[in-house]
Amino acid sequence: MPNRLTGQSSAYLRQHADNPVDWQPFDDAAFAEAARRDVPVFLSVGYAACHWCHVMAHESFEDPELGVYLNEHFVPVKVDREERPDVDATYMAATQLITRQGGWPMSAFLTPDGRAFHAGTYFPPRPAHGMPSFRQVLQAVAAAWADRRDELEQAADTVARAIAGQAEDLRSALAGTAVPVAPEDEPDLSAVALEVLLREEDPVHGGFGGAPKFPPSTVLLLLERLAAGGAPGTSERAHGLLGRTLGAMSGSALFDHVGGGFHRYSVTREWSLPHYEKMLYDNAQLLRACARAAALEPGAGHGRTAADTAGFLLAELRLPGGAFASSLDADTVSADGDVHSGEGAFYVWSRSELREVLGADRGTAVADLMGVPAGSPQPLHPGRVLDDAEQALWDEARPELAAARARRTAPARDEKVVAGWNGMTVTALAEAGVLLADPALVLAAEEAAGHLWAVHWDASRRKLARTSHAGSAERSIEGLLEDYAMVAEGFLILYRATGATPWYERARELADVAGERFSHPAPDGGPDALERIWSDLADVPAPLLAAGSSGRAEPLDDVTPAGTAVLAAVLAELWALEEDEHRLRAVPSLLGPLDLLARRSPRSAGRALAVRAELGSSPAHVVLAGGTAEDKLAARRAVGAAAVLSTRVVDADAPGAPGSARGKPALGGRFTVYVCRDFACRAPVHSVAELQEQLGGAGPIS
Repeated sequence: MPNRLTGQSSAYLRQHADNPVDWQPFDDAAFAEAARRDVPVFLSVGYAACHWCHVMAHESFEDPELGVYLNEHFVPVKVDREERPDVDATYMAATQLITRQGGWPMSAFLTPDGRAFHAGTYFPPRPAHGMPSFRQVLQAVAAAWADRRDELEQAADTVARAIAGQAEDLRSALAGTAVPVAPEDEPDLSAVALEVLLREEDPVHGGFGGAPKFPPSTVLLLLERLAAGGAPGTSERAHGLLGRTLGAMSGSALFDHVGGGFHRYSVTREWSLPHYEKMLYDNAQLLRACARAAALEPGAGHGRTAADTAGFLLAELRLPGGAFASSLDADTVSADGDVHSGEGAFYVWSRSELREVLGADRGTAVADLMGVPAGSPQPLHPGRVLDDAEQALWDEARPELAAARARRTAPARDEKVVAGWNGMTVTALAEAGVLLADPALVLAAEEAAGHLWAVHWDASRRKLARTSHAGSAERSIEGLLEDYAMVAEGFLILYRATGATPWYERARELADVAGERFSHPAPDGGPDALERIWSDLADVPAPLLAAGSSGRAEPLDDVTPAGTAVLAAVLAELWALEEDEHRLRAVPSLLGPLDLLARRSPRSAGRALAVRAELGSSPAHVVLAGGTAEDKLAARRAVGAAAVLSTRVVDADAPGAPGSARGKPALGGRFTVYVCRDFACRAPVHSVAELQEQLGGAGPIS
């Protein structure tokens, strides 16, 4: 079969379309071909921003002689892990079982039905550092397949059973009664989790853990929720931990101080040397966290970081049509051997370069300020919050450095649009637009959401595509649970930011379809059972089933929140908007055993714990009826940042308004405002001034 990667949505796959290797996408045809020829599948998994993926591609997959051997003895299959996290997760589990380590590029050898029997990561073109060459690995596997087939089949069975057993062990370890929605006498799980997080904090450099150090994106929303509305003592401690964590990252080399946005992780514990790829999912989550922190503590500099991160998203990842690309590469490739070529070269500066751009005196001052020593080029970072004079110096120098950097060869961009990551970006931009008083960000969120609905949603089949490229989702698999949940959440936040009811209606449809396609009642219950079994995939491909995957939903956060936790947040928000208890019925099975996770691994369940904390507060609404568009706009402005943080503003006159608007008419035909909490309302008022009084706490609940 010839190479079939031309025209794929993934930039990573398209990068391999001209290889002498006859790459196939992960589909039934590839495995059928392996069965027909009775040869193993060679599975290579990576992603566009992966440095060592590029290295192995150049060294091995572009070698014509090696391509001939690979094509003769295997069916080569190439997978973008961002496009197919289901495939990546299953075979990464196999790789870790076989080698006790993992990473990308992932190289796995499979039976024609999909079971892994041998695996590794990067293989060099020649034997080095105790590793065999890639050719030696291929030759050994081909010989074993020809001469010791039974041994490989037995190994494949063992690995498949182990993968299935790992999943069952995790389910058993997390088994137990799901946390109820409104517990009366249970410990404050958020406070328990906070104590663990405080013990795990790096007291010197901020963040959690050692090197490599990753941004703790999925737990930041929990800290913000606790800081904004936790019990006395808990609130102050969460506020401090949130501020220290964001401050450490935003002052470090993890943050791009010239162009904005965060890199993937730090190679060092002190955040001084980043791994330079920039991912949409990191920046969406960190934008949301910084914007919320800015609302919580306006003078702490979080607003500046949020604005710079939003600026990066709009300038460097936004695509024609309004959606956002997946990532920027860590590497810069320059055909002429430019000094600014290689991993991270686009972002680093030497003292001499700074002096050349800024002049001797200012260049030296900026080098000192931004931690650039004599010698090799370094990323710019102050390592702390700047004082007013330092900030003024940097604000003056930054545009000149940005202009100079724009003349360098920029890193490649993966223009694959991932539905779930774009859903998170819609959420972040909509919230940031309100919290930073920047309507352009809300407009950008609307445009991205419009792309998702127009391109990714198939109304006739009621299915959401996971990926698109150049405005087409034709080659995409169906979205995962996380895609449905994250897009639905983005639409709900956009509804809160704008009041436009179509976003609420679309979110509701996505949530309903997700419930239908990704869950079924537990075996011991009927169709109306409260306990439900959730899956990450609507349909599990046969090779993954053979490899040991069950398709059951991953209950823990990874670099993005668990899809189950995000869907729980969506259902809780729909309950608050609709005043319909049936939305809450599935939430306990989505949140799972938070008591255990809060005590043992809160960073693995940050989003679920944040949802649980949100459920502990009473839903708040401002319902608007009658009056003019100007009246309603003034009322929305009076609610301000609370519209996306704590209080839902509902227009009772809008077609398709949610259930919280029921029974709240325009009294006497006049503009009428109802301020409600926990589904009970104060006496209706008829002016924005009276609304502001009630928002301040005046007026009895009726």
